[in-house]
Parts: sequence; C-alpha cells; structure tokens
Amino acid sequence: MDAKKGMDEVLLVDTHAHLDFPELIQDLKGVFRRCAQAGVDRIVTVGIDRASSQKAVSLSGEYPFVFATVGLHPHGARELGERDLEEMAALARNPKVVALGEMGLDYFRDRQPRPVQRRCFGQQLELAAEMKLPAVFHIRDAFEDFFREVMPWVPKLVPSVLHCFSGDWPVAKKALDLGFYLSIPGTVTYKNAVAQQEVVQKAPLERLLVETDAPFLTPVPFRGKPNEPALVRYTAHRIAELRGCPLETVARATTRNAYKVLGLEQRAG
Repeated sequence: MDAKKGMDEVLLVDTHAHLDFPELIQDLKGVFRRCAQAGVDRIVTVGIDRASSQKAVSLSGEYPFVFATVGLHPHGARELGERDLEEMAALARNPKVVALGEMGLDYFRDRQPRPVQRRCFGQQLELAAEMKLPAVFHIRDAFEDFFREVMPWVPKLVPSVLHCFSGDWPVAKKALDLGFYLSIPGTVTYKNAVAQQEVVQKAPLERLLVETDAPFLTPVPFRGKPNEPALVRYTAHRIAELRGCPLETVARATTRNAYKVLGLEQRAG
C-alpha cells in the first residue's frame, strides 16, 4: 500500500506540531501547501512555554485550519504563581484553544527536579479540570508517577490525550481504561518500535490519534530530515498496515477522534 494513494476523499488531522519552531515557521506557506496536497486539513500547534503558547494562539487566529494548545512543558517546569496561572487561563479562553499542554513528566531528560515537575503538572491538571479543557500529556519514562498524579483528577478531567505515546501495552490499557486517547507519532514507522506497534494493533481504533510532533520524530522514509504536518499520512499508513485495514479507515477514524476529543468543529475559525 502506498501512503501517497487512496487519500483523495479522506482528510487527516495532525494533532500535535510545533509550527513556531524555526524549521517550520520560516516556510509556513510551503508547509501549508504540502498539507493541502497530502490531505491534512487541520493542525494543532502546541505551546510549551509562555512565548510558544502566545505564538500558537496567534497562529490559530491567522489561519482557520490551525488550532492551539497552551501550557508548560516539563523541561521548563517550575512552581506556577497565581499570575502565571491567570495568564495561562486567559490564553486558554481563546476560542481556538482546544487543550491545555503540553504538560507532564519527563524522567528521561530530567531537565528539572522531579518534585518540581510533579508540582507543575498538578497545577496544570487542576486548571484543565477547572476550565473543562482536555489535557495534552507529555510523559517519558514516568508512567508510574503519571498515573499516581493524574488519578485524583480523572473524575474531574474531560477526555484527554497522551501525546507521542511511548508506553507498552499494559500501560496503554491502563490509560485507555481511564478514558484517555493515545496519540501516535512517526516513530511507529521505525523497525525497532515493537512495543508501540503492539499498542497500535491492540488499542481500539476509536481511541487513537495521529500526530507528527513536527519538526521532530520524522517518519520513514524521511527520517533524518525535519518533520512537518503533511507527513502525518505516513504514520496513518503504517497504522493501517499494522491493523490490516485500509488507510481510509484509519484516516476517517483518527480524524473523527480528533474532532471529538479536541472539539475542533465547534472551535473552527
């Protein structure tokens, strides 16, 4: 099956990209042109700190097919003061903001002390619950603490997303049982991504999303080059291969899921 074929009538959503990064923003017209050619008609650009969150909201206001999230990535985690939370909430009230995040725990890089990461994560979880917005979770080598931190908030959170899901099937099942969606990046196309591929085969299709995390995690056959939203179709193609179903089935399901969990239709510009 060719990732370039069979998509004429099916549209995809890249649920996680960083359009403000230099690799993309210096050629946004080209990025969007290639999206149109690839059948990618919605992009969620993600905030990782104050500046990128502001830029995400700005881009979502300029382009009707771009949506935004606002949040503080665990790499920059710190104790959030009342003013910080008020600023985040003010940005999140923009009608084109579809979620809070990316937020979470990163014990792989460990760029901030783990207690600080957990505190910052908890503050953003509380805000997401208060605002009834989905949360976009960045969790790396930290699933045990993730579940411990998130469990008290599950009854108060709306359905949320584990971005760039990297856990194995037991972790995935626990997340699915809590009502979360799993967002699958281009790494699923890598030969050594055995655990991720098992998750894609076993998880209900109605709980999967596709993303690029552009400009990172470029799928095969473009690995080694900057990623971009148009390439999300290669992730969808690999998911279809792994599940033994048509590409159109994966595209329709993941797009429907993105519209549902992120409320894209009612937030259209």
